[in-house]
Amino acid sequence: MTIFSLLLLLLLSVLPFSLSKTTIEPCSVSDSCPALLGYTLYTDLKVSEIAALFRTDPYSILATNSFDLTVPDAGHRILPAGLFIRVPTVCACSDGIRKSVSTRYITRPTDTLSSIASNIFSSLASADQIRQANAITDPSALDVGQTLVIPLPCVCFNSTDNFLPAVYLSYVIKDGESVQKIAASYSTTVTDIMNVNAMGNPTVHPGDILAIPLPACPSIFPKLASDHGMLVANSSYSITAGNCVQCSCGPGNLNLYCTPTSMAVSCSNMQCPNSNQMLGNVTAKPTSAGCNITSCNYGGFVNGTIVTTLSTSLQPRCPGVHQFPAVIEPPTEVLDETSNSSPAPSPISPAEPGGVIPAPRSPLPGKGLAFPGATKATGPAAPAGSTSGAPSSTRLDHLLVLIFNFCVLLKYLL
Repeated sequence: MTIFSLLLLLLLSVLPFSLSKTTIEPCSVSDSCPALLGYTLYTDLKVSEIAALFRTDPYSILATNSFDLTVPDAGHRILPAGLFIRVPTVCACSDGIRKSVSTRYITRPTDTLSSIASNIFSSLASADQIRQANAITDPSALDVGQTLVIPLPCVCFNSTDNFLPAVYLSYVIKDGESVQKIAASYSTTVTDIMNVNAMGNPTVHPGDILAIPLPACPSIFPKLASDHGMLVANSSYSITAGNCVQCSCGPGNLNLYCTPTSMAVSCSNMQCPNSNQMLGNVTAKPTSAGCNITSCNYGGFVNGTIVTTLSTSLQPRCPGVHQFPAVIEPPTEVLDETSNSSPAPSPISPAEPGGVIPAPRSPLPGKGLAFPGATKATGPAAPAGSTSGAPSSTRLDHLLVLIFNFCVLLKYLL
């Protein structure tokens, strides 16, 4: 057997292990949506350090994961290595596909593109994607202190799933996981995950990235509001209005419910106009015709002002005490059963879709980023109960680097 044949056999033998899959969404307009990244901590990190890594707010991370905001020094709590959390991000439209392009990373002496991709960012990006996003010609010659754009996967799919509000979680498959297990963890179905990700069959491999639809509560804030387009995943929270307002979703329905936070920050007036009711207050008066309900609701954060609106309605019966999503203290250790998957969200009742969910804000600036070798998924447009035969898009993690090294070696030997 010739040297060429031996090298070719070696290349072909490793190709199946170099391929991983992700789901992309084509786009053609300059809009964006809220999205979530499934992130596994590579080492013990403070909440503030994770927030700095992903260019977000520490309290947004705490709220998104239903961690207790009232614990002492919550924003600087140390979370353990191996813990799986959800990181909020903005999913923009860049180069015709959806991606998060707000994350920047400053290189350190021991960094390589592979270590940054697989360790620091938990395989949410590949080394080759980072190389392309930053026009790096020699991956072995990273400069210490160099600022890198980190392209991260996300989708919007109109912020709906099966015509109900949804926010999408980008989830990296771990060893031993299956679509069936993931579907059970997130209270959804295998068919729904397959439809969303345009999968011909439910087979997945470690390193694949799936878009997981999570039921969510939409908002109807005006376009002038800085939190226009807010979308809160079921059984979780979101912090807004300069950390003055806390909005929750569920359990039991998909109606957004906002109240003042307990954080010691300076906030604008939260009293409803022409009323003595404060934000989040609800009064119910039984009558012979039903129950008169008056509530002081959050209307967005506009030019530094917390907008409140007073609403009244007549309901067949008076509501009970509002139930909030359960909160937990920020974990200090990782349990084997929960290290790689999030708790299942609480069941929800059927809810009105709430019409078209507006896009949140203009896309974040960033270089043109491309996911190599990707075919475009169509999202959750297939009829319920059906599956798509289209393959999920293919991400060539180290394939291009492998081919390059192969060609160099071949040229040297010949």
